[in-house]
Formats: sequence, C-alpha cells, structure tokens
Amino acid sequence: MHEETPMMTSRRFVFTLAATLVGLLALPLGGSAVAAPSSGPAPALPHPQVRVITNLGSFVMELYPDRAPLTVVEFLRYVNEGQYTQTLFHRVIPGFLIQGGGFSAADETVKPTHGSLPNESGNGLQNKRGWVGLARTEAPHSGNCQFYINMADNPELDPLPVRWGYTVFGKVIDGQDVLDRISTVPTGAEGKFKSDAPLTRVVIQKVELVGPAGIKQEVNGQLAPAPNGTEVLAPN
Repeated sequence: MHEETPMMTSRRFVFTLAATLVGLLALPLGGSAVAAPSSGPAPALPHPQVRVITNLGSFVMELYPDRAPLTVVEFLRYVNEGQYTQTLFHRVIPGFLIQGGGFSAADETVKPTHGSLPNESGNGLQNKRGWVGLARTEAPHSGNCQFYINMADNPELDPLPVRWGYTVFGKVIDGQDVLDRISTVPTGAEGKFKSDAPLTRVVIQKVELVGPAGIKQEVNGQLAPAPNGTEVLAPN
C-alpha cells in the first residue's frame, strides 16, 4: 500500500468538508420529513487552518465553514490546486487592508478562476482587525480567489439593510506581526498597478492546509481607522 502524501491528506480533508457541507445544505427546510432522533446537538464543522508563506514571513488563518460554507470550500479548492503559489499581495493600505492572491508574481497577469461566488456577508462575522475577507468589485457577487486581511476595524465593509457587505470567512490566528510588517512597506504605482502596490514585491510563495486544529492565538490590538473612499476591494 502506498503511503499517503501531504497533498493527498489535504485533498481528502477538503473533499470530506465539502461533502459534509453539501449534506447540511441539502437538509429539508420544511415539509413532512421526519427528523431522525438525536442524542444531542449536531457536531460542529471543523475549522480548517491554512499557512500563508510569503517572502516576508508566514502567518496562519483559521477558516469558518459554518459561517461562510461556499467561500471556504472554494478557497480550499484554490489552495489544493496551487492557485496562490507565486502570487502577489498587490494592494497594501496601512491602517486598512492587505489584498492579494489574484495576480502572478512572474508577470502580473490575472490568474484564471472558477468563476464568481455568491455573497455570504451578513453571516455574523465582521471586518475587524486580523479577520479575512473575500475581495470583490462593486458587484456584490463578484468575488473569486482574491482575499484580503483587515489591518484595522473596517465596519464600512460590513453589510447594511440597504447594501451588501464583504464576506468575512476567517481570521489570522498566528503571525499578525508579519502582516504588520507587510503593511509598512513603501507603496505606489508599480507595473500594471496604478496605486497602493508594494514597490518591493510581496510574494505569496505558497498557501498550504495545516489542519482543522492547531495554533490558537487571538488577534489583539487595533490600528487607525480606514481612510475614506476605499470601500471597493476591486483588483487594481
């Protein structure tokens, strides 16, 4: 029998998680179906953790499929496909956010994606410092592979009754100091990016699944409020 490789383990975990989510989403919302007897509450979904390795250090994000199931499954699909290998953090705004995952570090071309995801904002998770969201354009259901990390509390990115927000699906649980360091790099116009791009490239070398459990370090501290007029997290 062949020994299971880390990639095989990672894919098996994602497929198991996806199957669990599909089963939960398929449960009837009403009608005459009779629920099976239960001896207690339903088991909680695992919280996958991924390590983001950059040329300036690494950090770990914990993901919440119980709050943003479609976003988490698709993000882990990209992780397993190597989508984020050698991509850029192309947008860095101190006191606001760090965004990346959608442009190749080799030539700044846009990485191909599987298509847009339904907006899952309003799930109870907020755009606070250290929390991870899905980047998108002004269109509410336009997010795909790009993600961002809030470097301050950004309530203007949360949903309101009159508009969609930005889907929050995870948080940084280790390595916040690395992100703080990235947020201080000089930025401006660079290559195809007109503004807010690191003048010295910040490269995502790899994103890897490290397991459903592990490091448990809460994010503390807060930076200055986000600048006005920066709500749209569009590729630029």
